[in-house]
Amino acid sequence: MEFNKQTVKALLGVVCGGIAFAAALLHLDVVAGAAGWLLGILTPLLLGCAIAFILNVPMRALEHCLFPHVKKANKLRRPLALLLTVAAVSAVLALAGMVIVPGVRDAVTSIAAQVPEAFERLQESAARFQEYLPLLANQIEGLSIDWASLSQKAVGLVQNWGKGLLISGGGLVSGIVSGVTTFFIGLIFSLYILLQKEKLARQGRQLCYAFLPEAAADQLLNILRLSERTFSSFLSGQCLEAVILGTMFFVSMTLLHFPYALLVGVLIALTALIPIVGAFIGCAVGALLMLVNDPWQALWFIVLFLVLQQIEGNLIYPHVVGSSVGLPSIWVLAAVTVGGSLMGILGMLVFIPLCSVLYALLRQLTVHRLKQRRVPAEKWREPPKK
Repeated sequence: MEFNKQTVKALLGVVCGGIAFAAALLHLDVVAGAAGWLLGILTPLLLGCAIAFILNVPMRALEHCLFPHVKKANKLRRPLALLLTVAAVSAVLALAGMVIVPGVRDAVTSIAAQVPEAFERLQESAARFQEYLPLLANQIEGLSIDWASLSQKAVGLVQNWGKGLLISGGGLVSGIVSGVTTFFIGLIFSLYILLQKEKLARQGRQLCYAFLPEAAADQLLNILRLSERTFSSFLSGQCLEAVILGTMFFVSMTLLHFPYALLVGVLIALTALIPIVGAFIGCAVGALLMLVNDPWQALWFIVLFLVLQQIEGNLIYPHVVGSSVGLPSIWVLAAVTVGGSLMGILGMLVFIPLCSVLYALLRQLTVHRLKQRRVPAEKWREPPKK
């Protein structure tokens, strides 16, 4: 049996790949440590890519609208669109902060105003409890308790708690500084990406065709284009759905004379960016704010939330987001469930467009296979309704 050079290279590649895979399995701790170290180094760059992808959606729309027929403005169109995008996103976040911060401050002030009344009720309860103190003292005297040992243990617990608090406080400060630094590095990196995205895309295509077979490079680039369109559509649909849900809550709470209508509407619109379950965070905050003033009002707010959430979850979300990514409603719900179980909030955000890409690729492959096998269309198409 004769072997040509390509066959030998393929066999060597399979053998080397198997050996590398076996070595990785035998040293999973080393592989995990190396992956964590590499991820830590690349975190600002990955964050910059994510920020650039998000900002590219509105920036691309603005770029098409700014001076479309003026050739002399070509060099200024990209920086101006980027500047307007960053300004618009910053303005939206600032407006949300201007609504949320005063509302939370008023709620905290209201809670603080009710503290004296709650303290008086606590004193009344303590006074009633004093009637039972003699009986309780007699019961305690009948017990044999090593008070010295208990006091030493209590002092030891307090000391350990204080040390842990200092350590965690230092770690919290360093974590905040590191997070802020990483964010700004990623933001600067994203601006460079957006200003030179065509050049970077061209360089990426050159690398694909230089190191991959032409057919494989074509297929990879098609998948990347499909993924970009799908994720962009998902982001647009998710933002639209969040605005719709926040508006629904604001209008409903205003008509029903609930307090904090604007605050709760903005909170739910922001948290609704997390698919399906994000609005529950806004509901919890709104119910907590109303619980201080009127528990029954908080209960009715929860009822209103459940009604609107059913409308949004079963009617609006699958059609708005599902249609934007080309994924049927049932698979949108399935993607959210699986993604949330595997990766939490991040999984919910990623799995819907990821499943849409896989769904589109599977659909293309299925159609190709059906044509290749020459299966009659009447056998697999939906039968006509009678």
